[in-house]
Amino acid sequence: MHIAEGFLPAGQALAWTAAAAPFVAHGAWAVKKQLAKAPETGLLLAAAGAFTFVLSAIKIPSVTGSSSHPTGTGLGAVLFKPPVMAFMGGVVLLFQALLLAHGGISTLGANIFSMAVVGPWVAYGVWILLRRLGAGIDVAVFFAAFAADLSTYTVTSVQLALAHHAGGFANSLFTFLGLFATTQIPLAIVEGIVTVLIFRSLRVIAARELDLLGVFSGFRRNTAATPVPAS
Repeated sequence: MHIAEGFLPAGQALAWTAAAAPFVAHGAWAVKKQLAKAPETGLLLAAAGAFTFVLSAIKIPSVTGSSSHPTGTGLGAVLFKPPVMAFMGGVVLLFQALLLAHGGISTLGANIFSMAVVGPWVAYGVWILLRRLGAGIDVAVFFAAFAADLSTYTVTSVQLALAHHAGGFANSLFTFLGLFATTQIPLAIVEGIVTVLIFRSLRVIAARELDLLGVFSGFRRNTAATPVPAS
């Protein structure tokens, strides 16, 4: 999802920036509101941001000659809801562009839209759907992370196909999806597993904060971490 500098026409780059900007602005307000409402969740918010930064910075070569990354936004979407992740993901992508040369400044809006806007909203939709269907919490976390990853690359493929479609949009879209799919589907599965493992750890060390955020709402209470008796 790190579209390189200059890889999108200027007009399209500006359009994606304009599309992403309201989500980032609203996300900044959502972060401020969250911290004002429950300052004790600040460390968990920082952890979700760090998880996104580290996971999405991992660069895995693709057998098709491209490269792929996990996204890490599914966890934050589950914990804090998508608006918060629009801002957090935007900050992550900005620092990656400046410090790691992952993505460009002109393409930052397009990268934010795919990874920090669409990915978290799709993840949250899957999370809510599975919760209503009575799925276990680990299953819901896994598929939320999986969906965030795969939907991000689907949108990136659309963005690239809109920019480079000399052979027709449909043909370009099929080509870009093919470039990513071979690597991204198994990568999304691995991201889902890693996210479940991290979430299980959080259920032990941050059970109070998760309960405060309403993460366990709609799930059987025995899916939450077992309280540690006071000594």
